[in-house]
Amino acid sequence: MRRSLVLAGAVATVLGLLTGCSSGGDGSDSGKTTLSVAALEGGYGRDMYTQVIQAYETAHPDVDVQLQISKSIEDEITPNMKAGRYPDVVVLGQGRKAALTETLVKDKALEDLTPVLQAKVPGEDKTVGDKLTEGIVGNLNTNPYGTDQTYLMPMYYAPTGLFYNKGLFAEKGWEVPATWDEMFALGDKAKAEGISLFTYPTAGYLDSFFFALLADVGGEQFYNDVMTYKQGVWQTPQAKQVLDIATRLLGHAAPTTVGYANEQDFTKNQQSVLDDKALFMPNGTWIVGEMADAPRADGFEWGLTPLPAAAEGGKRYLTTSVESVWIPSAAKNKDAAKEFIAYLYSDAAAKIFAKSNAIQPIKDIVSSLSGENAEFYKVYEDPTVTALVGGFAGTAPVEGVDIKATLFDTANSIISGDKTQEQWQSALDDASEKLRQAGS
Repeated sequence: MRRSLVLAGAVATVLGLLTGCSSGGDGSDSGKTTLSVAALEGGYGRDMYTQVIQAYETAHPDVDVQLQISKSIEDEITPNMKAGRYPDVVVLGQGRKAALTETLVKDKALEDLTPVLQAKVPGEDKTVGDKLTEGIVGNLNTNPYGTDQTYLMPMYYAPTGLFYNKGLFAEKGWEVPATWDEMFALGDKAKAEGISLFTYPTAGYLDSFFFALLADVGGEQFYNDVMTYKQGVWQTPQAKQVLDIATRLLGHAAPTTVGYANEQDFTKNQQSVLDDKALFMPNGTWIVGEMADAPRADGFEWGLTPLPAAAEGGKRYLTTSVESVWIPSAAKNKDAAKEFIAYLYSDAAAKIFAKSNAIQPIKDIVSSLSGENAEFYKVYEDPTVTALVGGFAGTAPVEGVDIKATLFDTANSIISGDKTQEQWQSALDDASEKLRQAGS
């Protein structure tokens, strides 16, 4: 997603070699254009990419698409990029620990994809922009410099929030908390039965939690102030309230959380929800496919809820994870890459992606969903819930400053007791101010 929101990776498996993709990239030897595509193998798997590429090559016999896919794709492509060998298309969102996408945003090393929005989808009459859902483009996630230029195209979107076992709640007669007071009261009940209230796969998954909480507490203006590093924003009462809630919730975390919160063992934290050892965890809809083969408690049924409201009857925000596809500005085949990206929004491609639960932000696609996905995406129909898209604004790089790590990763230190809430707030204030100055 990464997470983005954050998709965690493990052992790398390569389907195509980037060095091979780069050589002969102009197709001079075969008469074909060789297009190199690098993609993260996340919770949606890899088969959908090979199927889409096969369909594209059938319709475009003059293009040879070579795929490189890995659960740690950054480790695979970064050395080649440093040597000047760039993939033409990259499917990789923000929020990953390696922060490759964010680095290229900060370095202004991405191709402007605004023309793709006006391009006709290959084989169809509509433009890409015509097919996209309202509001999915034009935010800091797609337009990271706050301008009209789009550099990251929204590839998949998914509601993120707190996932839990509906079967356990039905068995116990528990209600899903609507306020934080109800949440912590439930935590006490669960603790009495040996169940922890909360866990997270890795600290990076807390992006969906914190972004929604910021908006819940202070509204969209406060959220935007945090995302754009408004001076003193982390010294406000709203910021303290956010960290008060987060610190209290982390005090209810499963004792194994920090030990498993890494890219090798993160599924063990996820498993604790399936085993009824923890009630809630922040995640996205990809969790269903990612844990499809995992053992689970009797009667287990996935549930998704937004965070409890900051005040009774208050507005609730749902962080919408948007994974991105982009083109490095140093890519060799940028025109062919843009046409390929336009094809990714075709009806044919969308059907293939949807079979793997990778739902694209295309108008009316939700009406075609069934099963768990239909239930998950219905959350947007709740009039008290508002979708929240975007993230931290890009700035010039500041050595030693990573505000996402300061906000998310510090949760590990709060649980372990290595840092206090006051230190957390001070570090966020310092990082935000340095980024504000870098962006001014």
